[in-house]
Amino acid sequence: MNRQQTIFVAGHHGLVGSAVLRRLKEAGYHNIITRSSRELDLTRQQDVEQFFAHNRPDQVYLCAAKVGGIGANSTYPAQFIYENLMIESNVIHSSYTSGVKKLLFMGSSCIYPRSAPQPMKEEYLLTGPLEVSNEAYAIAKIAGIRLCKHYNDQYGTNFISVMPTNQYGPGDTYDLQNSHVLPALIRKFHEAKMQNTPVTLWGDGSPLREFMYSDDLADASVYLMEHTDQTDIGEFVNVGTAKEISIRDLAQKIAEITGFQGEIIWDTSKPNGTPRKLLDVSRLSDLGWTHRVSLTEGLSRTYADFLANL
Repeated sequence: MNRQQTIFVAGHHGLVGSAVLRRLKEAGYHNIITRSSRELDLTRQQDVEQFFAHNRPDQVYLCAAKVGGIGANSTYPAQFIYENLMIESNVIHSSYTSGVKKLLFMGSSCIYPRSAPQPMKEEYLLTGPLEVSNEAYAIAKIAGIRLCKHYNDQYGTNFISVMPTNQYGPGDTYDLQNSHVLPALIRKFHEAKMQNTPVTLWGDGSPLREFMYSDDLADASVYLMEHTDQTDIGEFVNVGTAKEISIRDLAQKIAEITGFQGEIIWDTSKPNGTPRKLLDVSRLSDLGWTHRVSLTEGLSRTYADFLANL
């Protein structure tokens, strides 16, 4: 791969985008373009077209998205579907019209049907109803996959899509209202330790979830851009660890890492959510990549990042 190529990382301030930016720099790429949302509003077609026409990037990592937890998805579904559709459509189309050689679209495992068989294989896409609570976001991500596919089919572009499992890591959002489960737990346990109060969690802790350190996703993304094409990947490829943990065991692990020694209360009047959510990463493994960072190591690094940014 030519290290002199110009690369645009869309969403470089986010959890995943910042990890991709770090990995690219580590790999020796220096001609990297970034823009904050204030500098470039990716939902505005004309602004995006002008940016691409002026900068002419060779590669694009499309990590920009409006993201949030279940609460945010349920409260702002119109914003989630509109903003994500606009970002994807504008960046993917302008990548085509400006001659981008390769693009990576960052999706989400929420694209799969709510009751998909486990572990979830790529071919399970659109085989059943989506989870209602994040349907708007999921539909937008599915549209992004299909945009890449159809541009490849009609125009001969080399746009690839990756579907990561639950992410966590440095630069995450620890807001209890809008963050995902793992960073929310880190904040909840830390605050309970400081205030010497118990921690109350929803359900009985039995659901199984898969978590991946964001720097591992970044490494996989750069690897796929360097070593594969859309003909190798197919419509998209799952990116995960193939390892799962119960929410109860995760809570205990976070308690240990944060130094919380108080009581954990499970509110079984609240729902558990989907019993299991695990990606099948056989296709990714066949392409030659596996994750490196264990959950324990990743959590320790993430808690250190949380403390450094209090």
